[in-house]
Amino acid sequence: MRRRSFLRRVGAGSSVCVAGLAGCFTREESDDPEEDTSNGSMDDALRVATDPSMVTGDASAGAWLKETFEEEYDTEIRWRVPEAGIDHFIRRGELEASLGADLYLGLTAGDLVRVDDALGAGALFESIDRDQLEYDQRLRGDLAFDDPANRVLPVGTRYLSLVFDEDELEAPPTTFEALLEEEYADALLAQDPRTSPSGLGFLLWTIVEYGTDFLEYWHGLTENGLEVHENWMDAYWTYLAAERPMLVSYSTDPVRAAADGRDLSRHQTTGLEGQHFQLTEGVAVFETTPRPDVAYEFIDFLLSETAQAELALRNAQYPAVEEPYVELPDAFDRVGEEPQQTVTADYDDLSGHLPGWLEEWDAEFGDEWADVTPPDPPDPDDPDAETTVEATSDDETESNESEPANETAGERE
Repeated sequence: MRRRSFLRRVGAGSSVCVAGLAGCFTREESDDPEEDTSNGSMDDALRVATDPSMVTGDASAGAWLKETFEEEYDTEIRWRVPEAGIDHFIRRGELEASLGADLYLGLTAGDLVRVDDALGAGALFESIDRDQLEYDQRLRGDLAFDDPANRVLPVGTRYLSLVFDEDELEAPPTTFEALLEEEYADALLAQDPRTSPSGLGFLLWTIVEYGTDFLEYWHGLTENGLEVHENWMDAYWTYLAAERPMLVSYSTDPVRAAADGRDLSRHQTTGLEGQHFQLTEGVAVFETTPRPDVAYEFIDFLLSETAQAELALRNAQYPAVEEPYVELPDAFDRVGEEPQQTVTADYDDLSGHLPGWLEEWDAEFGDEWADVTPPDPPDPDDPDAETTVEATSDDETESNESEPANETAGERE
């Protein structure tokens, strides 16, 4: 297999662009943009779109954000959690229908590229007016999305890793080629790149390594027994059920595991080729919001010292602000280690390429794991279990946080 990189390689404190791949492949809605179709009428609540694991469980980041922001700003937060994620809002944009949300929390560079591919450059979100923000000067310069329309600000970053059970594997794989060896047959769990940020990150990581030969590599993974789930949470439940000894997840997995009192022998991590794939997530304001002032208050709140520390622990992520402005939880000092060698992808890296790569992957593997289903959620009485509430039942419903839950998983899907 041929190795050819296209994405941005990042070392500690610096970044260098690598040469691009040449010749890449190329319901019923409301007509009223001011109508919130989620509950039938407008009110003063701030409607924040996100994905299930942000708001799943009493200990989730979303639960803390909602309670704290409402208390400090006397404004209700109403979560919007469409199953289709950013595709839900792309579809509404195509129909010129009500978006039904004021902000999107958890936006990635890949999301922006998909928005612009479908709706045109600079679509769906307004350019961030940084004059309305107090804390934007705290942001780390290396986390910029490089969006030409300046529509998004980072709120945190994580690093893809392989999480493994050291009692089940004699030694973890440390290269992509090692994952094809018989020693790791039927061992790896991953996520669908069409529906999962971590799944897309893993796909892009393989493109960094193999360039236009990435599909050949994925055939090798499939032949070696790879299992792919729709989202990170389903794959994580499968891993917690000990059905497989290895999972595509994040280098911060031990941080969350330690905070939850888990057995860390099942939460060891390793990179591949001496590096990790960096995924940065951000927040953006929908261009149709009728409450921009409150939306910007929420963004400043997300960048505050307290919120950044809570997001770090509850989402197992590194802050988006510079070190002097946030104190990381103790678990990061005890078991966390920020990778020194990483690979990432910004807007420019993906623009013009990402839709084609996803179409190629879908044509080859779209039905490969159609029958794969996760186990039932772990028993909440089990000290090593994760529990959750269902955040959404269809594209139009909002999150339900009224049911009891003890913990939440770490990735927003």
